[in-house]
Amino acid sequence: MSVVINTNSAAISASNNLASSNAMLQRSLNRLSSGSKITQPSDDAGGLAVSMKLSATIKRTAAVNTNIQNAQSFLQTQDGALGTVAKVLDRMSELKVLSEDVTKNTTDKSNYNTEFEQLQKQLSALADETFNGVSLFKTGGDTLSVATTESGAGSVALEQPDLEDTVTVNLLDGGVSIGHSSLELDTIKTAIESVATLRAKNGAASNRLSFASDMLTVNKANLEAANSRIIDVDVAEESTQLAKYNVLVQAGSSMLQQANSSTQVALKLLG
Repeated sequence: MSVVINTNSAAISASNNLASSNAMLQRSLNRLSSGSKITQPSDDAGGLAVSMKLSATIKRTAAVNTNIQNAQSFLQTQDGALGTVAKVLDRMSELKVLSEDVTKNTTDKSNYNTEFEQLQKQLSALADETFNGVSLFKTGGDTLSVATTESGAGSVALEQPDLEDTVTVNLLDGGVSIGHSSLELDTIKTAIESVATLRAKNGAASNRLSFASDMLTVNKANLEAANSRIIDVDVAEESTQLAKYNVLVQAGSSMLQQANSSTQVALKLLG
């Protein structure tokens, strides 16, 4: 092998190896310090693109689940209102029966009617109840569509029933009095049955939303697991790589020093 001064091939090779090992050491340090397998796009360009899509899907899934929980709160509030309506109607039917007691005089019946009129006002007030500004009930009826998938492909319709139509005009504020001939006990009984049907529909919608929420929770967990396999660093494996490149950097530094000093043999020849 020739002994030359201007070109130290061994030192150049050692320098290149040292630079490569040091780059891998720095990448390993970045991964362990950040906890991410992809610290820059060049680490895994395709994986980064997939991860970005998965991350966006995960966030949308969480947002849809939040919306479903809010819709559940809406239904619970609506059911609470319907439950109160049912209690009011129960009392109104009781007052209607009591007012027909032949042993009651005109004053007694007037007292029953006073409470009956107050209950009519309460029914009218319940028909105007809202949840965060959104009407629980609407004249003519309406529906609210709640998305159940992050893509928007699935949805559940929440009813905003016409409560005034359900309980009939006679039972609302300004309707007929308790002793009026057009107010029959069957009218109140029919209203109670109608409210019971509305509560059943409310419960069915609530159950469906619960199952949709469960599915979203499962989907989100699986999406996060898939995303983790792409971007999260395996600490045990990367720690092994760190130790390897740390040794290579130290060895490369030592060998570069040896390569740089190897040309000094030329001085001995010149001496």
